[in-house]
Amino acid sequence: METTNVFEQLKILQDILAEKYEIESKIEDAPKDLGLQDELLVRLKEEYIGINAAYEAAKTKISQLKADLDEAVAARERGEKGMDTITTHREYEALDKEIKDASEKESQLRKELQSEERRFEDLSAEMSFKEQQLEMGQKELDEKKAAWDNNVATYKAELEALKLREDEIVPGLDPEIIFKFERIIRSKQNRGIVAVKGNVCDGCHMILPAQFANEVRRGEEIVFCPYCSRILFYEEPEEGETSFGLEDAGSLVDYDDDDYDDDLDDDEDQDEVRELGEED
Repeated sequence: METTNVFEQLKILQDILAEKYEIESKIEDAPKDLGLQDELLVRLKEEYIGINAAYEAAKTKISQLKADLDEAVAARERGEKGMDTITTHREYEALDKEIKDASEKESQLRKELQSEERRFEDLSAEMSFKEQQLEMGQKELDEKKAAWDNNVATYKAELEALKLREDEIVPGLDPEIIFKFERIIRSKQNRGIVAVKGNVCDGCHMILPAQFANEVRRGEEIVFCPYCSRILFYEEPEEGETSFGLEDAGSLVDYDDDDYDDDLDDDEDQDEVRELGEED
């Protein structure tokens, strides 16, 4: 297959792969979002359980305080009624002390009861708010799960359609180039093949060495950018676009191999790109 035709095929394949990877990303990210929603609900439920426990404890305490208060009131009232039947000063002093003790206890219990009832009301309101949060969170999660169930079938159908288009493109292309091309697109923001305009790579916007730019311009073989590792093809700059003459660019001797190595994803990719250049 002529290099020009290969470039055209790769451009088509690039669009297919970009769309494919985007859909795969959606399929991969959706369960993560659902997992985060699940975690949020778990935390809300734990908070609700804690508040509910405090609510029930306050409810029990209020019941006990009311019972103690009723007993203190009854003791005071018995003492007050007993005043009518006393006959000695000693009996008066003893009964008066009982009435005062009962009154003090009654007053203290009323204060405790009022404080606990306010706390109970606050806990009740907080628990009601948490219940609403849980209800809304569960509803949102259920809606997301339902949407995911509906979308996953659509995504799979779209992937199958893209696979058919991909299968129509790849048979005429070198499998090794396809393998590297796919990895480049994944790591280079969906762009695996870019133009060289003048002497500038349209992918990384670096000025290419003169000798290298001439090689791309001839278009006789597949060439990878030494800076961003994308596949390159030559394209004349449009009117008004800035271009650099070959005299402005360095030679391949000026290029530092360490820069090229650092830009690749890993050592395996580095070796593959170099081997492809040697084979071509």
